[in-house]
Amino acid sequence: MRKIDASERPMPEINPAKVCFVIEKSRELLSEDIGAEPDASDPADDGERAMLTGAADAAGGSIRRELVEFIKDLDVDESAALVALAWIGRGDFEPGDWKSAVAAASERREGPTWKYLLGMALLPDYLEDALSAFGRSCEQFGSGEGN
Repeated sequence: MRKIDASERPMPEINPAKVCFVIEKSRELLSEDIGAEPDASDPADDGERAMLTGAADAAGGSIRRELVEFIKDLDVDESAALVALAWIGRGDFEPGDWKSAVAAASERREGPTWKYLLGMALLPDYLEDALSAFGRSCEQFGSGEGN
């Protein structure tokens, strides 16, 4: 893992605690999606099981809404930084190209940021990899509750 000088502040546009919150909620959303995959059974024969699936969908919807609202509430600089981190984690940019990545993310015109980010199946992994590339992790932020 590459270490950086903390005095350089290479990620001033977004607080790592916010990134960790997005990582945590993205993982929760992915785990809900995996558990709620439709099967080939007949809904008329499922009885109460169909109701449980509805409850799982409601829980997943709640997590999704929370994550979408959180991302929507980020300011313009934070949104660009979050996209730039995803791109760095995905390998589109190197950590040393931080300013270029943020500039490119600021110019991105592919719909709302939340929709673009939630369209990345590996979003939590990308964000974790990017934080790691900057010598940071979510361990210092605990579970992320209340951030």
